[in-house]
Amino acid sequence: MININRVAKVVKGGRRFSFSAIVTVGDGKGRVGVSMGKANEISDAIRKGGEAARTAMTKVPMLKDTIPYEVIGRFGASRVLLKPATPGTGVIAAGGVRAIVEAAGIRNILTKQLGSRNPNNVVKATMDGLRQLRTVEDFAAKRGLTVPQVLGFSHATEKRDPKAVAAAKAAAAEAAAAPVTETAPAAETAPVEAAPDNKEAGSDE
Repeated sequence: MININRVAKVVKGGRRFSFSAIVTVGDGKGRVGVSMGKANEISDAIRKGGEAARTAMTKVPMLKDTIPYEVIGRFGASRVLLKPATPGTGVIAAGGVRAIVEAAGIRNILTKQLGSRNPNNVVKATMDGLRQLRTVEDFAAKRGLTVPQVLGFSHATEKRDPKAVAAAKAAAAEAAAAPVTETAPAAETAPVEAAPDNKEAGSDE
């Protein structure tokens, strides 16, 4: 549970209270969801928010208990900066941001709330930043490349995809052998035939 808000409605004979609760749910393994529940009782509002959050869970890409790269989530006037951190840093966050990243299972991260501090907007901005994250496999598929090519590793392909390496070597061998067999005879015969003709022409004169 992140935040509870009480709303009073003035009616004939007094005031009627209702409650809204922002609830986050996560499995600690990269899946997290956030939602709001509204009811006339606090317990009902929390229950409804939890049920809605479970149905709206999203997958968060992680890299060694942190996020892959820096992102900024935005919603309304709120912005939330999320930065990866080295092991041992811990969760540097507060309020709804801390609840969300801990529910997702992130152990090391640096965060900063920018702009509006409204709990609803901050929570949605945090989720927007987490949804922007992509894995290296996603980038490779989008660009039509392999993972080692995206990362810039020249020797990683031999370890990860031996079939592709063997096919590439065979194609390179064929491409290198083809021009040698075609051009070698022409290069050898052309000078040998031309030289005797010049000498005979000079002797006849």
